[in-house]
Amino acid sequence: MKSKLATFIISIVIILIISVLALFGIILWQEVMNTETSIEPQEVATVITESQEPAQEEEVQTPKIIENPFGEIKDSKEEVEEVDYSNVVINKYFYNQLEQPSKIIYKAFESNKENMKTGTYTVQLGSSFSDLLNSSNGQDELGKYYQSAIEAYTYDNPDVFYLSPNKMYLNIETVTKGSNVTYNVFINNGNEANYFIDEFSSKEQVENSLSQIEQVKNQILQNRKSNSYDNIKMVHDYLVENCQYDTSISKNNIYNIYGAMVNGEAVCEGYARSFKYLMDSLGIQCTLVIGKGTNSEGRSENHAWNYVQIGNDWYAVDTTWDDPVTNGGLVSEASRYRYFLKGSNDILKDHAPSSQFTEGGKMFNYPPLSSSSYQ
Repeated sequence: MKSKLATFIISIVIILIISVLALFGIILWQEVMNTETSIEPQEVATVITESQEPAQEEEVQTPKIIENPFGEIKDSKEEVEEVDYSNVVINKYFYNQLEQPSKIIYKAFESNKENMKTGTYTVQLGSSFSDLLNSSNGQDELGKYYQSAIEAYTYDNPDVFYLSPNKMYLNIETVTKGSNVTYNVFINNGNEANYFIDEFSSKEQVENSLSQIEQVKNQILQNRKSNSYDNIKMVHDYLVENCQYDTSISKNNIYNIYGAMVNGEAVCEGYARSFKYLMDSLGIQCTLVIGKGTNSEGRSENHAWNYVQIGNDWYAVDTTWDDPVTNGGLVSEASRYRYFLKGSNDILKDHAPSSQFTEGGKMFNYPPLSSSSYQ
């Protein structure tokens, strides 16, 4: 009898233990499920958000403001090298809007364009900014001048597409002699392997790419006409017919003239930079323009296009949006030139230019457009 009672009690205990363990297991399982549920919707939401972003949202790549562009400040007993770029003459649209310190840096880039094809060449600015750096907030001011210079340089010169401003660093060395303090300033690649965009790693690659671009340019320009209108139309038509809009936003060189002119694939920035490059080669005044474009679906996107001069007037040209590929196939002649030589009354209906290339950067001016389109 005792044996049966003991067996009954043991059975009850085992059942209770199993029940407690089962209950604990259910609670644990619910906690795990709740944890997974709280993660999954966030991950899915992220994917949905990214897929709904306009394809052109990241097209326009401009130099980012470097939070700390200055290398370690060092003491030196050596004399600061005097560097003089005053004999360099430049007359380009965004350069002409720069303050004098920015113009010195721009001239240094232009003077060393050939040397910078190595990707590691140090651009010397010497003691040019000693007075500025001895003033209060001098480093911050020089950083702003540097940013403005590099923006103007890359927007004025589409042929330096291989340079990556985000890999170029401004360095300052202090030079002390007694109580006298001067500064040696130079630009290099810092701790980066080079200051090229990711598609390039050597001078040989750069020169080969430039040679290929030159061949395409010469092929186009052999058909040059006797007046600006016909030449502008020739370049517009060439890009529309020979460059395909890249919807993947992932291929090499799609933001520059190599992608548009050699590979035949680009996004809007590649189209616009190529148009300017060819206009420059023809001696026709032209600027790159960035801002927002409102597409046919009413969606606003980052965008790039051009302003070009005929006579005394400026007009807008958007080769990207005139490309039949981006409009879903063959289009009428009128649609193909929908954004060709447009005045402000027409182009500003769906194009909103931005005068600031980077957040917090200098406000540049664009040429004032003719109010009416070219007739």
